[in-house]
Amino acid sequence: MKKYKVGVVGATGMVGQRFVSLLEHHPWFEGVKLAASPRSAGKSYREALGGRWAMSTPIPESMADLVMYDASDVEKMAEGLDFVFCAVDMKKDEIRALEERYAKAECPVISNNSAHRFTPDVPMIIPEANADHMKVIDAQRRRLGTKRGFIAVKSNCSLQSYVPALAPLKDFGIKDVLACTYQAISGAGKTFETWPEMVDNVIPFIGGEEEKSEKEPMKIWGSLEGDEIKLASSPSITTQCIRVPVSDGHLAAVFVRFDQKPSKEEILRRWREFAGEPQRLNLPSAPKQFLTYFEEDNMPQTRLNRDQEHGMGVSIGRLREDNQYDYKFVCLSHNTIRGAAGGAVLMAELLAENGYL
Repeated sequence: MKKYKVGVVGATGMVGQRFVSLLEHHPWFEGVKLAASPRSAGKSYREALGGRWAMSTPIPESMADLVMYDASDVEKMAEGLDFVFCAVDMKKDEIRALEERYAKAECPVISNNSAHRFTPDVPMIIPEANADHMKVIDAQRRRLGTKRGFIAVKSNCSLQSYVPALAPLKDFGIKDVLACTYQAISGAGKTFETWPEMVDNVIPFIGGEEEKSEKEPMKIWGSLEGDEIKLASSPSITTQCIRVPVSDGHLAAVFVRFDQKPSKEEILRRWREFAGEPQRLNLPSAPKQFLTYFEEDNMPQTRLNRDQEHGMGVSIGRLREDNQYDYKFVCLSHNTIRGAAGGAVLMAELLAENGYL
């Protein structure tokens, strides 16, 4: 199989760093170009980071000395690349414009940004849940006037724990969902060194997070109609999103009501057997067991279970009946791996295997 030449736009940020670390030993993708803000341009990646490398593994030697590009210099950055990963900290209208410029330069964009999540012909993909949405790329290319270029986006990290857990239960008619998420500080691009105020503290607000957590599943569970993804009309989802003093890993407490209530045994069987296109295709980053249920009352735990399946699995526990909803449970995912860069890498693998890259 060909080795894809890949760039990372926004390489100095938390998610950008995760992209770089995941590309180091990837069997299909080779990180050959890195870009960030104009102040990083011309410096080596190591210099541009300036001591801000936040991953647990060292900066990959193969990329540490790459000369940084200005992310807005699209033609130079896109030249010679098969596609880019994008995770930038800019205003939404600026991100939309930047990603379209890359796409129109015939450089596909696999984006971790929220700017294009509700563009009707841009697929927002959790590979195990809605792989078929990639088919809308053909319509997007017609709109953009491109042959290769397109944009595909990841959903928000907050819903990566509970949407996969609900996905195999959809045919029971999911009616109402209440989810409270307890989110790590890396989701804000921070560490305890850069955000000491979070030590021994909880902040009961994350700007824009609840709207994303309630609305984005409607697109994931939507349907391809004509040249766009039509949003689903159900279930009704309400959320509260809370920042907690944890380095990595988003936990969710979930309450769910069904039209046709399944048995506990049936839910556990569905979780145990659930697999999607990544597992069928045996993609390099695909978890072998996507959903793992723990019988212990005190599991899953963030520190113990966030790296389940190399950070690409979802851990679930405490399934029991509820006196207001039908069932309640907790679930956990690694927010910068499955919830961000790792999920985007898996989506790129899916798109590559299906001929879109």
